[in-house]
Amino acid sequence: MRTFLLHLAYRLYHIRWWITRPIIMGVRIMLVRDGQVIMVRHTYQDYWFFPGGSLKRKETLTQAAIREAFEEVGAVVHGEPRLMGVYLYQAGHKSDHIALFVSEDFTLTAGATDRWEIAAWSFFPMDALPAAQWPGSRERVAEYLGGALERGGPFVGRW
Repeated sequence: MRTFLLHLAYRLYHIRWWITRPIIMGVRIMLVRDGQVIMVRHTYQDYWFFPGGSLKRKETLTQAAIREAFEEVGAVVHGEPRLMGVYLYQAGHKSDHIALFVSEDFTLTAGATDRWEIAAWSFFPMDALPAAQWPGSRERVAEYLGGALERGGPFVGRW
């Protein structure tokens, strides 16, 4: 029943987006360790994503990324994550602007609090990502492996 209600709520958001055509700012965070990255699968979608979501009032992008990492997988990010890029994703009658952060310094706790939204999370080798992942994720991993963080300055492009 819970999954049905979450799917229904997600579909209602799509109707709202069709009517209002919003511009949305959100964050994602790549949590990287030993050649692996953490990805999450939502209860209302069949794809794997990097942890992330939308901003809360008076919250910076960095604060939102750190909060989402903790809420979705129980990751405590040490230090400030690095901004890898800002991406535009246009679909479903909305424009998503996504700030992608990277942290290689984090601790996993049992503190994940977003049990309604997150069905599962797992580490995946960066060269063997899940088949059912959001397409832009594979491109972001390739950019990361290609040295996007070392080139300085965030990448700007399409998700």
